Amino acid sequence: MRSVLLVEDDFFDTMTVQKSFEKFSVPHKLYTAFNGLEALDMLLGLNGVEPIRPLPEVILLDLNMPKMNGHEFLAELNTHEELRHIPVFITTTSEMDIDRMQAEQHNVRGYIVKPIDFENTRDMIDSMSLLETLLKPE
Repeated sequence: MRSVLLVEDDFFDTMTVQKSFEKFSVPHKLYTAFNGLEALDMLLGLNGVEPIRPLPEVILLDLNMPKMNGHEFLAELNTHEELRHIPVFITTTSEMDIDRMQAEQHNVRGYIVKPIDFENTRDMIDSMSLLETLLKPE
């Protein structure tokens, strides 16, 4: 089954994504990790966690999380040959240029500032790219 991994520590943002997947009939199972360490456990099958298989088609990643933040997660993700091909979209409240530049150094597919502002062309383009990735046929 096709899947998406959401790495997000905010309960309300997690619920918003779940409801959006249902509303728009996104044809993917949604897995949720509350920080980068949990996400790595889910991707690699570490610490007694059953690995997500097949690997998720997309990772939605918050930057500001406890234990392992989004930047640390991206750095670790890129050390694993079997994981670095997964498209990552940042979903964050951070509009800081330094966060965007650091994320882009890790080849993220998009950077979407929450709440999504379709008046901001950059957010709209990255959001449309995310939708295209999620809704492409198998």
